[in-house]
Order: sequence, then structure tokens, then C-alpha cells
Amino acid sequence: MKADGLGGSSKRGGWDAGNTPRPVSDVVCALGEGPTWDADAGMVRWVDIEAGAWFEAPVTADHVGATRMVLSVDGTLSAAVHAEDGGCLLARTRHLEHRDASGDTVATWELIPPDAPRRLNDGACDPAGRFVVGSMLLDSSSGDEQLWRLEHDGTVTVLDEGIGLSNGLAWSSDGGVMYHVDTRRHVVTARDYDSVSGRVGVPSVLINVGDGLPDGLAVDRDGDLWLAVWGEAQIRRFGPDGALRGPLHTGVERTSNCAFAGPNLDLLVVTSAGSGATPGAVDGRLLARRGPETGLPTRAWSPCPSNSQQ
Repeated sequence: MKADGLGGSSKRGGWDAGNTPRPVSDVVCALGEGPTWDADAGMVRWVDIEAGAWFEAPVTADHVGATRMVLSVDGTLSAAVHAEDGGCLLARTRHLEHRDASGDTVATWELIPPDAPRRLNDGACDPAGRFVVGSMLLDSSSGDEQLWRLEHDGTVTVLDEGIGLSNGLAWSSDGGVMYHVDTRRHVVTARDYDSVSGRVGVPSVLINVGDGLPDGLAVDRDGDLWLAVWGEAQIRRFGPDGALRGPLHTGVERTSNCAFAGPNLDLLVVTSAGSGATPGAVDGRLLARRGPETGLPTRAWSPCPSNSQQ
């Protein structure tokens, strides 16, 4: 499939709310999430949380190739990121799992007790390659959730508590601000972030989406935030000051996340939920839109020492 035909535009400026993403994969995810771009491999990857599956497709400047499954696990798989050692880090139902390039498990970190009615949710790497991930209740109601960071030495730091439902994570283009979505409180917070020392500031509300349910997000090179709004068939674009620039209509009601992919980082890929969708709809399939905007690359995870196993 040609990326130029995927809702693409030759315009190099402006905002086209009607520039709808088009499907680039035949795989229908029950709950598609966590899109990432691996520039070294030339692959866009995403997960189906409910199926516990991780998918990938090759992307060139003008083509998105066939989808294949990278791996599957028992239980949920809320996020997966490629690692600097050629392996990956998986956010499974209650724990993080480091697998090496051969697929062997190197280390695990248990974050949620076995009897707790919650699971891990969205996660992403900070500019230094640490992995940050939050939690949610299994029934998606408002809980008392946490946000953790896996440090370079293999320890785990609690960055935040008292979250309603932890969701999307992203960093500003200069890496000095961390953005975090609390879906049940309908907000995106911003806080100062020092990726060298690991120090984090106090979060403050940057965006309040009102009745909408904010989900995943991405940041472009200009510093704008692209926020998926669950149930609204939209990605809303905000300036770094929190001002709304406009909506991008996705055509899929339960839009879950987005990321910039491709060699030029000008292909916006979009995930959504396909469970319960009308037969023949594109809900749950990976969508893509080529636009004039370019994004920030996905940071690979920097593996911890193998003796960090817990």
C-alpha cells in the first residue's frame, strides 16, 4: 500500500481535519495500542492488549508492507518496546519482562500483586531509555493507580500515585517535560523532567478534555501534542501551552493511540479497538496518514544489568 494514498497531503502547512487515516493492515485488534517506530529495523510495531500479541510491518518512504506477528504471550500485553541489545521489554499483565534477541527471558520485575484487580497499561521510554509504565483497574473504572519507572540499575521507582487510570506517556521535543494522561480524570498533566538525573517535578494539568476520554499521545517536532480521544473518533492536536489547534477525524470510534513512523517520521499511525465493531469496519486495524508534520522517534529501551532480576 502506498503511503501517499493513505490520507496523504502534499501541503506543507496548515491543518486538515478531513485528512482521514486509512487502513494499512488487515489484522483486526480487539484493543490495538502502543504504536512505536524502530528506525534501525524499519518497522512500525503495535500491540493487541487483549490478545497478548505484538505485531510489526515494514515501512519505507512510500510503502507499508505486510503485517506479521512478532510474539504472543498469555494474558494481556499493554506495551512492548525494542531494546538496544536487539531484544525487547514487554509490559505484561502484572510484570515487566526483558527478552534478549533470541527471545529468551533475561529478567522480570513484578509491579502488581497477583490478587490485585488491576493490570499494567500504557508505557514508553524516556529520553534516556528508562521505561515508564502505569496501571489501571481491570474494569476500567477510576482507581488509585501508580506510575513506575524502571531505572538503569534495575530498581523500580514510583513516580506517582493516586492516578485514576494511567494512560499515554510522552516527552517534549527537548526532553525537559513529561506528559501523562489520566483517562478517568480527563486530563493530560505536564511536569519538569531531567532525563540525566532522573528528577521529576510536580505534575500540573496542561489539558482538560472535558467529557472526552483521553488515551494515548505523541509529540511532533514542533512540540505539539497529538492526543487520541477514546469514543470520539478523533485525535486532537494541542500546542505545548495546552491550546487546542484542532481535531483529526480518524473514522474509528475508539481511537486509542498514535505515533509518528517511517524514515521521514511523517507517517502518523493510529491504533483503535475492534471488538464489537460493525462487520467490515476498519476499527481495530492499524491506520496511517501521511502529513506535512513530522514527529519524534521512538526511544529504544536501555537494558538493565541481568543481575537486576526480581
